Amino acid sequence: MAEYEQRLLMLIDDEPAQSRLISALAAREGWRTVIAQDAETAIAMLGTRQGMQLSAIILDQWVPGDDACALISELKSRRPALPILMITASTSPLLAVEAMRAGASDYLVKPVAPERLMHALRSATTREAARDELAPLTEKMPSRPDFESMIGAAPNFRKALAVAAKAARGHHPVLIEGESGTGKEMLVRAMHAASSRAKMPLRLINISGIPANSIESVLFGHEKGAFPGAFERQVGALQHADGATLALDEVDCLPMSVQERLLESIRKGDVRPIGARHSFRIDVRLISSSNLPLADLAATGNFLPELAEALGHTKVTLPPLRERSGDIPALTRYFLARIGEQPGLRELGITDGALSLLAAYDWPENVRQLQAALFRASVFCDGDALTSEDFPQLLAILGPGPSNVAGNPLQESAGVMLYTPDGNLRRLEDIEADVIRLAIGLYRGRMTEVARRLGIGRSTLYRKLADLGIDNAA
Repeated sequence: MAEYEQRLLMLIDDEPAQSRLISALAAREGWRTVIAQDAETAIAMLGTRQGMQLSAIILDQWVPGDDACALISELKSRRPALPILMITASTSPLLAVEAMRAGASDYLVKPVAPERLMHALRSATTREAARDELAPLTEKMPSRPDFESMIGAAPNFRKALAVAAKAARGHHPVLIEGESGTGKEMLVRAMHAASSRAKMPLRLINISGIPANSIESVLFGHEKGAFPGAFERQVGALQHADGATLALDEVDCLPMSVQERLLESIRKGDVRPIGARHSFRIDVRLISSSNLPLADLAATGNFLPELAEALGHTKVTLPPLRERSGDIPALTRYFLARIGEQPGLRELGITDGALSLLAAYDWPENVRQLQAALFRASVFCDGDALTSEDFPQLLAILGPGPSNVAGNPLQESAGVMLYTPDGNLRRLEDIEADVIRLAIGLYRGRMTEVARRLGIGRSTLYRKLADLGIDNAA
């Protein structure tokens, strides 16, 4: 039997520590990594026997610097089918646009969580790329920390926002639950901005992005010499956030031993660093978020019930996008307006067919994935409006036929937008004018049929045409 051959990854990086980390992460999923410390070595390696076996490239933008996009273009010209992921410390949307136009498959902003990095690598190299390639790109567009930016009219979503807005003015812990990509971090920032501590910093800790053996030290701090490698005293996040707000993202990933210490700190209102002889009083507003319901984890013994109760004094549950698909048109308009504000991009319209395609997809990664898809489509669109052809990944999954939207509540309303780009309802007369124009076009100007279908008399229809300034040849 032939020996299994690992997939080969080229890492263009001159930082030994980062190279070791990425190589170790890739090895867990069956990758063997070769490292090129400069652009010249990377280009030369493509022409070698080993280079012909490459399945992907990860490029740290620091290595070629301002020439990163030129290097991506050069690599793609030599190996067009080879996925390239760029890692950078820059949050510039313009660099993201240039990198993607140069041929980058994805663009990752440091510090990159291990799960995010490996998800991007998997998405770029598997046959499921058509589905998974719609990866999170929201780091290119910093969110606006206010409730006005939380777009949606679905009752379950508005109820969640109402609970969050009321809780924001209080001081008790808040727990936000919802699937990945539903907007939990954005809601955390909106709550902080609406709180009495808005002028104080918001400290956000992603639990899943911290090595398990370091989480306790990150949260509680440690004294010098408290354990091997503790060469300096470190103040923990809880003490740093005294008088302010501490957000714990993916709190469901806390180890049980740390859960017990956190529960004790919440109850006593103090924190004791590792190796310290005494505790420090703290006044911290805790807002936690979890991809999984903590009550379910507590029921299976994977989370302390007492901590789940303490963190969830107020609980907010954000619904997945598939449960509020009627919000997709408003979200799409809002995101396109924001994307159009980014350097190197412009505001685009979107056709009814494209909206119907977006509405037909179930968006497993929720609002974040929708935004990512719109960002990517906007980067490569040459026209004034996005069409179905600008979403090849969705077409590959759903196909181009009208049956994709069968039974979808947007099927009949996709041609009439209910919301302005900022997510507010349009004026009634503007919506009515669009409905009449749609009917005239649908029934090819046969005004008797238009009036019958709209349930009004011909004289009423003509009066409305005059009042709304609509040409009946529209």
